[in-house]
Amino acid sequence: MSSAASGTLGAPAIRADLLSDTVTRPGFAMREAMATAIVGDDVFGEDPTLRELEERVAELLGHEAGLFTPSGSMANQLGVRLHVRPGEELIGDSLAHVLRAELGAAAVLSGISSRTWVSERGRFRAADAASLMITGVGPYQVCTALLIVENTHNFGGGTVQSLDEIRRARELTREHRVAMHLDGARLWNAHVATGVPLADYGREFDTVSVCLSKGLGAPVGSVLVGGADAIAEARIWRKRFGGGMRQAGILAAAGLWALEHHIDRLSVDHARARRAAEAMAEASPGSVDLATVETNIVIVDVGAAGWAAPEFVAEALTRGVRSYAISPRLVRLVWHLDVDDEATDHAIDVLTSLLARGAAGLGR
Repeated sequence: MSSAASGTLGAPAIRADLLSDTVTRPGFAMREAMATAIVGDDVFGEDPTLRELEERVAELLGHEAGLFTPSGSMANQLGVRLHVRPGEELIGDSLAHVLRAELGAAAVLSGISSRTWVSERGRFRAADAASLMITGVGPYQVCTALLIVENTHNFGGGTVQSLDEIRRARELTREHRVAMHLDGARLWNAHVATGVPLADYGREFDTVSVCLSKGLGAPVGSVLVGGADAIAEARIWRKRFGGGMRQAGILAAAGLWALEHHIDRLSVDHARARRAAEAMAEASPGSVDLATVETNIVIVDVGAAGWAAPEFVAEALTRGVRSYAISPRLVRLVWHLDVDDEATDHAIDVLTSLLARGAAGLGR
């Protein structure tokens, strides 16, 4: 039993870890696939398992080639670097992971500036992008080189983006010669929730990043896909960024196993998240807007019950439920393959009790 499950040095035992879908641990079958993987030196292009993974993901997303990276942030930053020259800009919504949670990497690593619009729950609208896009202004203003879309949207609460809006944006960006990058860390969830084929999303973008270590449960890794020439250039930048690895087929084997076994089951995570959301909405009206629960992420307005988000998170943890405060009054809960029905039941009991009683009911 892990320390997270059993408790360490007096810490409470965690019975429902809803902090993120990044906390999953590889099971025996995935570990066996990793242990038996055929490997080679990937910096020299000699790892057959890694090549298989890259080709498989590229095919799924409707692109020519793929590149494995150790993290989603690196995959995104490589995509950004391909399309935007130093001094140019990228645009996206104000909650986008690339702009909010990658520590200013586009500016620090590539000399790229950015501008944002504010959207409800990260919901993408082509009109918002059009309102910011600036091209053809010569030396007088910063030119827009890249539009970023995130699907599903993490800080928006698992928001699934409209394919129609994406296609409207694609028409606009083609007209203005602006590239499009999809941060598809949880694109698998969007695919399962809507039934839209992965390639239908992927083909609308010049590059796409997808994560293997979130909902799919691999321990490490993301893949960037795009045209063959673009990915060849990204391979050079990956080495410059310190992401060239050697016998990385051990990690790729986990990703291949996850692709085979963990995509369709995402619907189970969605159903459990929905069940918990309905219970919380009933226990504390106004705490959860059920219309916003689309995938495996639930955003809870604990302020509606009189809580400050950090206090709610701390109190839930004492009862074995781990979560994440994303603002002074909002808490994020994320379901994944390591949270089963029993853990979900426990989370529902704890969270509904805290919401129904409110902070005042606990003497706070």
